[in-house]
Amino acid sequence: MMPTPFPETYEQWCHCITVECRIPLAPAFVAQRLTVWRNAQLEETVRFRQLYGDAHWRLVIGWFERAEHELPALP
Repeated sequence: MMPTPFPETYEQWCHCITVECRIPLAPAFVAQRLTVWRNAQLEETVRFRQLYGDAHWRLVIGWFERAEHELPALP
């Protein structure tokens, strides 16, 4: 069985972002992405929802929120 091309768990998502895409989950990056994903009117968010669906959009927001809570606070 072929695995899904999209992360299905927080751990898979973290691996995808940090290892495959080589993007550190820094507080500024997480905050910026949450600002975009939480604004349903932004073109980027509208496109994402059209391509991947609302269920995946909500998962991604949840994963970024979890990352936000797990990151150390900024000095």
